[in-house]
Amino acid sequence: MNQKGVLTTWNDAKGFGFITPEGGGERVFAHIRSFAGRGRPVSNRKVVYRVVRDDQGRPRAGGFQYAGAARIGANVAPGVWVAGTFVLGFFAILAGLLYLHYLPVSILAAYGVVSLLLFVMYWIDKRAAQRGAQRTAEKTLHIFELCCGWPGALLAQQIFRHKTRKGSYQFVFWLAVLANLGALGWLLVAPGAISWRQQLGFDLSTLIQPLIW
Repeated sequence: MNQKGVLTTWNDAKGFGFITPEGGGERVFAHIRSFAGRGRPVSNRKVVYRVVRDDQGRPRAGGFQYAGAARIGANVAPGVWVAGTFVLGFFAILAGLLYLHYLPVSILAAYGVVSLLLFVMYWIDKRAAQRGAQRTAEKTLHIFELCCGWPGALLAQQIFRHKTRKGSYQFVFWLAVLANLGALGWLLVAPGAISWRQQLGFDLSTLIQPLIW
């Protein structure tokens, strides 16, 4: 059963501290591995936790996290807002081009559908990582990112805190984003892509060609 208390002390360098129960009593040991919130714990914050026992039978906090308004603020990391703003801005640009008839609905739909699919794939992979189950291959995720799914991947990474700390993965991810945006830009304005644009029934290059050529 969850209990309430205050994280009265916290040694961030060592990754542990102690929780004082709300109703008083003996302090409970808390380790960073048991922290269920985002970021790092901070002392003198109200928390909810459950009491578990270690191998020697000593009480310790299991799955502790901030309580009340502090929990809401801590669970929405700054990266979520940045990713959300970036993705929203990107789709707003696509929607504007669609409204002006400079973009076919199929491209906007491709980004929306594949992003949603990849968002779900990230969630499934995160759950698998937590359970120690079979994971989704990274190259599979990268292929979907390259094929218009990177907006969903960017949001999923921040919301699920998944794949954000692996430098090699992030490097390939952003390469996929740049490659996808480069391909989109080529399709929209490059002279060599005019036959593709004609088949899809749009041609943004007629609007901006005088500005760049």
